[in-house]
Amino acid sequence: MFTRLESKLCPVKSEGRDGWQRAARLVLIGRLLFLAFPGVARELKNWRQMASRCPAPQLREMALASIGAKTFHCQGGSVFSAWTGNHRRELIRAIVALQTISDYLDNLCDRAGVQDGEAFHQLHRAFMDALCPGAFPRDYYALYPYRQDGGYLQELVRSCQQALALLPAYAPLRERVCQLAELYCQLQVYKHIQWPLRVKSLTTWLEPLLESLPERLYWWELAAATGSTIGIFALFALAARGNYTADEVERVVSAYFPWICGLHILLDYFIDQQEDMEGGDLNFVSYYRDGQQAAGRLKYFVDRSLALAAELPDPFFHVTVVQGLLAMYLSDEKVDGQGLQATRRLLLDSGGPATRRLYRLCAFLRKVGIV
Repeated sequence: MFTRLESKLCPVKSEGRDGWQRAARLVLIGRLLFLAFPGVARELKNWRQMASRCPAPQLREMALASIGAKTFHCQGGSVFSAWTGNHRRELIRAIVALQTISDYLDNLCDRAGVQDGEAFHQLHRAFMDALCPGAFPRDYYALYPYRQDGGYLQELVRSCQQALALLPAYAPLRERVCQLAELYCQLQVYKHIQWPLRVKSLTTWLEPLLESLPERLYWWELAAATGSTIGIFALFALAARGNYTADEVERVVSAYFPWICGLHILLDYFIDQQEDMEGGDLNFVSYYRDGQQAAGRLKYFVDRSLALAAELPDPFFHVTVVQGLLAMYLSDEKVDGQGLQATRRLLLDSGGPATRRLYRLCAFLRKVGIV
């Protein structure tokens, strides 16, 4: 934990808080690059090998594409293993398995020419079962036109279950994790059904949730928040650590949902605007009145996320997560390709000098092919 790290860096601490934070950030980056990323690569190598043996060509294509194009999702999630330091291998295994389920099912719902909400609901039972150690596997493809995956999806579920069962304090968190997961699964169903039904289904589902929030959001902003897995991963990390309080759990959930989770997915849609328009895909950022409003709301999510992260136990880590999201997404070449540099500058400035340093690091890691 970075509160403990402070005591190990007394010479740096004496030079001021900024010096300590730079040193702590270097430690975090080192853990991420030299411990977490290799662990992710090992896990994904195994899943890629199993995906390549899926008998159904359609499922094999979707499984391999989800790993090949979305490795950085697992890499990003693995930052939580760099935070806790406890049970790192089990934490990486659970994060990679769940994120791979997420990315695979997203492809099945979005790229296979299927628009059956009931089939999507059945598929996403795998996501929920993965979070419940001991739950029996089901026929997740029961309503889907392609079914023969050689046991790939069930094995992903089993791997996540087994890893979570080894975390010392997962059981008390499971209900909170499943609440976030249920929102995620509902979004995946509604946003992939037939176009004429999508927005109506989403707004009807989200209306009572919007009314329950202490601060008013647009429906697409809350929808974005439900689509992030990082709130779940933050709770996984608490389960690995073990010595949390009920108040800490609620504060982590309130900071991540809807703010940090919302920022995560809004940034994802922000850089994918042109790609989604050309592909005829739903894009939540497109619902803003114009680019100026989108930039203003994204900045607001940055400000709220940073403020709430700063109030959490181990604030340095959670603030770094927010800054890392900005650095990772805004370093994508799609920002320059769409002429979104002004909004990028605004958001990087909102994140502060540390965000700009992380941005330059991410740009370098992209250039050399690490992410």
